Amino acid sequence: MNSCAVQWMPTSAHFGPRLAEALGIPGNAIDLHRFPDGEIRTTVGPTAATTIVCCSLNQPNEKLIALLFAAEALRRNGASRLVLVAPYLGYMRQDAAFRPGEAISQHAIGSLLANNFDRVITFDAHLHRRNSLAHVFPGAEADNLSAAPAIEALLRAETISPETVIVGPDEESRARVADIAGHFKLPYDVAQKVRLGDQNVQIAFPEPRMLSGRRALFIDDIVSSGGTLTACAQALMTSGVSSIDVIVVHALFPPPLVVGFGGVGIRSIRSTDSVQHPTNAISLTPLLADALRQEVAGVPTDSSLA
Repeated sequence: MNSCAVQWMPTSAHFGPRLAEALGIPGNAIDLHRFPDGEIRTTVGPTAATTIVCCSLNQPNEKLIALLFAAEALRRNGASRLVLVAPYLGYMRQDAAFRPGEAISQHAIGSLLANNFDRVITFDAHLHRRNSLAHVFPGAEADNLSAAPAIEALLRAETISPETVIVGPDEESRARVADIAGHFKLPYDVAQKVRLGDQNVQIAFPEPRMLSGRRALFIDDIVSSGGTLTACAQALMTSGVSSIDVIVVHALFPPPLVVGFGGVGIRSIRSTDSVQHPTNAISLTPLLADALRQEVAGVPTDSSLA
């Protein structure tokens, strides 16, 4: 039995093999078979004592069942340590019951994964009322990595224009855009939401003079429906920016929306490969490999990073 290996779900075949190669350890695809009644059969590859399972959890429902089955098979076949690499972690939004009777999905999914995996690694988890990812996975190690170093590496390789202003969609994005802007000694701004009514929200940037004539680089963690991005782009164009380019960590939006984004002035949109998407342009593999070196070396980890 190998001491460490990587296995990946079919939907994570865009980064699983690259991760195995970067770590210099064996890699295998996990096979999923769907029966006519909708049930699935999960077949794992050769088990290693420490097995790293790759499965990004966008469109998560079937994947969670497959992960449960994979963990059962791997444990039964001798895996003593299971590490889940889920660059995008679904079901993090519902971290409280906002109406009577609502399930808190974050609690349920966190417990499910913590009961089956010893360590969970993700990027820029969508946490609102949690200070640490460790609270989501009781009893398991948890790493909430930042994609910012990968984004910064891309911008350095391109020699970002000094006329660029870094912008974010809301106050929650301030720390991210401020950090990236600081590394390049560029100005930054974040959008403000002005609520005009129950169903009427207006996006505005507080310092339009700073934006006028500049190239806007919009950076966000998640683009799902594209509504916020579209509103921000319209506000940026109103403020007089000369161009809009977008970088997003998790591209969850349907690919055809790219055409619509162009219609509101967005020149380009690129994403990390946390989720397989036509806009993928930034590899997270180097950051993942760095986070997993100790697993390969067999050195115990003490993660639980915020």
